[in-house]
Amino acid sequence: MTSQAPPFRIGAPADPPVSALQNLDRRSREIFRRIVESYLDSGEPIGSRNISRNLPVSLSPASVRNVMADLEQLGLIYAPHTSAGRLPTELGLRFFVDALLEVGDLRAEERQQIEAQLRTTDRSRTLEGVLAEASQALSGLSRGAGVVLSNKADMRLKHIEFVRIEPTRALVVLVGEDGSVENRLVDLDAGTTPSTLIEAGNYLNAHLRGHTLAEARAELERRLADSRAELDQLTGRLVEAGLASWAEAGAGRPETLIVRGRANLLEDVNAAEDLERIRLLFEDLETQRELVRLLGNAETGEGVRIFIGSENQLFSLSGSSLIVSPYRDSEQRIVGVLGVIGPTRLNYARIVPMVDYTAKLVTRLLR
Repeated sequence: MTSQAPPFRIGAPADPPVSALQNLDRRSREIFRRIVESYLDSGEPIGSRNISRNLPVSLSPASVRNVMADLEQLGLIYAPHTSAGRLPTELGLRFFVDALLEVGDLRAEERQQIEAQLRTTDRSRTLEGVLAEASQALSGLSRGAGVVLSNKADMRLKHIEFVRIEPTRALVVLVGEDGSVENRLVDLDAGTTPSTLIEAGNYLNAHLRGHTLAEARAELERRLADSRAELDQLTGRLVEAGLASWAEAGAGRPETLIVRGRANLLEDVNAAEDLERIRLLFEDLETQRELVRLLGNAETGEGVRIFIGSENQLFSLSGSSLIVSPYRDSEQRIVGVLGVIGPTRLNYARIVPMVDYTAKLVTRLLR
């Protein structure tokens, strides 16, 4: 793969490895690269003899072993068994991603596949449909598990309506710009007339449409203070009740987490320790609160972010990696993240541009 400057920035959850690692000479870097690329390709350790045969310059297995000993002392590689080849450590994988990873671009057919899946399905007419298809597309192309987190707290109001269902109760119908609908019951004051319900709905639609909950609260407080003369007492209380029901809707619908393609993680299992790793990962995925917290941390950064193994608490036991990127709404605010979960030997060079492109496509669709 040809190295090129990627059209996106790869963010890291931690500082790059210490400068001593970045000062490796060319020969050490090349041998280290061979060890990592062999691991990413096969998951198996590689020995000095095989490395010696494939190097572009002539180097004896003994010389390769000397370099490998230095790399092991730096904590970049380790020997899983006595007299076996070497594998990269998590620190080694982080160093590879930060300093040596050569990121290309998606093939045209991969771009077309993602676009077709997100644009042509009926489910894509709603926000959750777009996100579900994005997760499915990432899973299918990466052969890992696609994950998406959507922040429901940022739902924007499109329409609100009060419908009386009993003399002293009304149904508040809340429609978000993403197509989501919430229904809440509110109590009515005695003497509330149909015209009062209409007036309250008209007021909210006129002044709060397109606002998030936080924006709407601030706007409503300001406007009610200025408009007490315009609203009679019953209508004012009803307007406040309508906003309160919207707040309840936001509190009752926390972040939506979508995970697709868990079965893909079982396709490349060839040892008992792999099965145990997958079992632990599945347990991690069931702990959705922790995954939401982890993905939420990713929202604070720009570009694609890579979490490797124990760099995050959630995957500390299962030895898994997470590649994520934020997506934005029509006002360029980050409203969620999407990405891929898989083993630490994910094809980072291929999946990084895949996640980045999907996030940008979701952003365009949300506009």
